[in-house]
Amino acid sequence: MPMHQIIDEEKQIRAILVGLQTKQSDEAFARAMEELEELAQTCGILTVSQAAQKAVNPVQATYIGSGKVEEIRLAAEMLHAELVIFDQTLSPMQFRNLGKELGVEVMDRTGLILRIFAEQARTREARLQVEHARLQYIMPRLAGMWTHFGRQAGSSGSQSNRGIGETQLELDRRHIERRMAELEKELKAVSRERVTQREKRLRSGLPRIALVGYTNAGKSTILNRMLEQNENPSEDKKVLEEDKLFATLDTTVRKIEPKGKRPILLSDTVGFINELPHSLVKAFRSTLEEVQYADLLVQVIDYSDPDYRECMHVTEETLKEIGAAGIPMLYVYNKADKIADLPFDLPAVRRDSIYMSAVDGTGIPELWDLIEKKLQEGTEPCTFLIPYAQGAVLHQLQETAEVTGIEYRPDGTLVTVRCRRGEKEKYEAYIV
Repeated sequence: MPMHQIIDEEKQIRAILVGLQTKQSDEAFARAMEELEELAQTCGILTVSQAAQKAVNPVQATYIGSGKVEEIRLAAEMLHAELVIFDQTLSPMQFRNLGKELGVEVMDRTGLILRIFAEQARTREARLQVEHARLQYIMPRLAGMWTHFGRQAGSSGSQSNRGIGETQLELDRRHIERRMAELEKELKAVSRERVTQREKRLRSGLPRIALVGYTNAGKSTILNRMLEQNENPSEDKKVLEEDKLFATLDTTVRKIEPKGKRPILLSDTVGFINELPHSLVKAFRSTLEEVQYADLLVQVIDYSDPDYRECMHVTEETLKEIGAAGIPMLYVYNKADKIADLPFDLPAVRRDSIYMSAVDGTGIPELWDLIEKKLQEGTEPCTFLIPYAQGAVLHQLQETAEVTGIEYRPDGTLVTVRCRRGEKEKYEAYIV
């Protein structure tokens, strides 16, 4: 092992991962533990050991059995682990008891995901949303944070008679409540800005397509490859593209204008994950509202993941939760180049699906054609006569609808298009 790698590992936080298998199959449990390790790795945490236990239900006081708790305590001492991460959300009582028994920092899956979000948040809105979700998570767990101080001093009654720990607990609670109120006020202001931007995009009449899917499936990579199809591509418009969980936390909207095709608005959204904490779904609801207004969803799937079907199920359940179910959808089976015995050549189109590899752009032209075809399903042929004095109307119609014929007449431009119902109603005064 190279010396620099040894030094890097010594600097990393060392952690033991703990999983409790209740009703899961062996395969599902193994996948959940593998994902927990990936989450830890994303946080820069080094996994030094894993511990697992089977049980019908979690132990109310300590999540796992007392014997397993002692086993993990000894392992933490021997392996110099500073952190123990549990595979599910722990109750405040379990947090308190486990911290006392293990003698090291305790974290659960929700806390780990919140930590990743806090580290990855780049925009003001994302940072506000993550901080609010984190404070919501911390509030009920405050009680276990000051147990090393005395709880009572003297007789009951006034604030001055309270112990140091109880006083600090009350101060912390008040501080968190104040900060959450401030964050909610700021988030409402940011949300108003987002609504204004969205209304402007809706007025443009351009088709709206949203990339959705499990985290690290390749959504940002596809957005960047699509941007490269523009007549005048710009590196400044590209988004962060990394092979790690939750590289993107913000919804990014880009106008794509490929030569010979009508322009679209393409959104890249935060990736989903199994058992994404409800507080985070709620916190990012305003960001994810962009998905609700899409004309078409493009679900990006990591086809090389053996559990890709479960990832698709998680995506569809999350879409239901945010109110985006029922929108027409295409399926992009990305990273298909990683499958050694793939029975067909890439790219391969199957009805509403495409098998491709976004990393090198394989399948992007075919994906464009699939998007165009899907968008046409919701359109109908219309003919408009646009007076020459209304050149702006003609320009907008040419941008938002698929022009199939154009004829210049003495009284105006006769244009035949395929357009959506909204466009037909918008330009109803010009229908022939």
